[in-house]
Amino acid sequence: MILSVIIPVYRVEATLDRCVESVLKQSIDNMEVILVNDGSPDHCPEMCDKWAQKDCRIKVIHKENGGLSDARNAGLDKTQGDYITFVDSDDWLEDNTYPPLLPLMEKCDILEFSIAERLILQDRTYHNTEEYWLKERAYTHAFAWNKLYRRSVFDKVRFPKGKVFEDTYTLPKLLQHAHTIMTTHYGYYHYCWNPKGITATDDGHGLAQLLDAHLNSQMPMDDSYYMHIVNVQMDVWEMTGAAIRIPKRRVNPKELSGKSKFKAYLLNILGINILCRINIIIHLFKHPSRS
Repeated sequence: MILSVIIPVYRVEATLDRCVESVLKQSIDNMEVILVNDGSPDHCPEMCDKWAQKDCRIKVIHKENGGLSDARNAGLDKTQGDYITFVDSDDWLEDNTYPPLLPLMEKCDILEFSIAERLILQDRTYHNTEEYWLKERAYTHAFAWNKLYRRSVFDKVRFPKGKVFEDTYTLPKLLQHAHTIMTTHYGYYHYCWNPKGITATDDGHGLAQLLDAHLNSQMPMDDSYYMHIVNVQMDVWEMTGAAIRIPKRRVNPKELSGKSKFKAYLLNILGINILCRINIIIHLFKHPSRS
């Protein structure tokens, strides 16, 4: 078995067929597709079983609801492929995405491919995981689903159960077990925004977990990454009022551009506390209904 594709399934009656069809059309015979029914209370369990009857490459796991991380972990425990990847069940793959990626996996431990209309990657190879994290700004697209992984990087890593933004917790840990990371222009993953999803309806507590993931990632931090975390911290403070956690750092604005450059000047002069307050005032002027 060369490739294991793990698809968590929960309340996706409208999109499950499209997702599964796009994976099966990848024209890979020695592939397994693991549908993990995470206690879905609709017709998804029956839909999964019907797919398993149609195609011998499909395996189904039925389990009690435990969330996205728990479903992915359940799939990981059953994988047999040399390589592993994930697809969220409301998304889909462009035709012929996986076949050109598999030969590249012979040269790397993690391979990241492009996301349609959102992230177009160049063909690059990194033997230094820290360089990949910073140069590719991987912290802004630490998604589990636009990557292929050598099975061994998951030997001691699982997704954190009960966490939002679980991918940002997990990718830094996977990088600790990777020697070579590649990015490629081949393939397209079609991500579909869910306006009723956890991320879209977050009240700030999910963003607080994202902040925690960044602050505890043990990954190197340059000025660009620091300003990315500053933005998360400002949103968390505005939405929850929780204490500011980001460490103090003097930033070189000349290394930045656009809004980040201006924001860095203000940060150096005023500090993060006042910058957070200014951020709230700006939002109140833009959206008076929030006041």
